[in-house]
Amino acid sequence: MEKKQITSRADIQLLVDRFYEKVKVDDVIGYIFQDVARVDWDKHLPIMYDFWEQLLLDSNRYGRNTMAPHFAVNQQVPLQPAHFDRWISLFETTVNELFNGEKAELAISRARSIKDIMQFKMQQINQSK
Repeated sequence: MEKKQITSRADIQLLVDRFYEKVKVDDVIGYIFQDVARVDWDKHLPIMYDFWEQLLLDSNRYGRNTMAPHFAVNQQVPLQPAHFDRWISLFETTVNELFNGEKAELAISRARSIKDIMQFKMQQINQSK
């Protein structure tokens, strides 16, 4: 498959779908999504399309509290650095398999920031228990 630039919602959907295909079967984080959070993929994926479209293409579709669901999961299974490392590894791999260019670089940069912030916040919570 030839790499292209991220320019549309269809590109975002491809990225998100391929990423979560990897996540669902991953031996490090798959169980968190499948067994702990019990993600309803039909509901979750459109939310993720909105989230990434807003971050990469400046839409105004996403209007949720990003951290709240992650705090809820962390109460059930304390999220560890290895979980965040795997998440970013899968995300970067997916971006690099499918896309190139400025928006692909932005996706990776934003994902790294999200990983760092979430990991920091979860570590604070987990250390205070």
